[in-house]
Amino acid sequence: MECRREENLKRCNCTYEPCPKKGLCCECLKYHLSLRQLPGCCFPPEAERTYDRSFEHFARLVSEGRI
Repeated sequence: MECRREENLKRCNCTYEPCPKKGLCCECLKYHLSLRQLPGCCFPPEAERTYDRSFEHFARLVSEGRI
């Protein structure tokens, strides 16, 4: 399967500019899961900008009804 990097970049909301994984969703997901995190695309923009990608942060946002 070929990566659709250009198409993925249109939907990528990651604000970490030097990220080499932008648009490479499979690599991004593998990286973040290895750190017990979710990628930025799982978070609303204001939460993504905090760079707290932890499962715990995601759970807090869900419990607050922000996701």
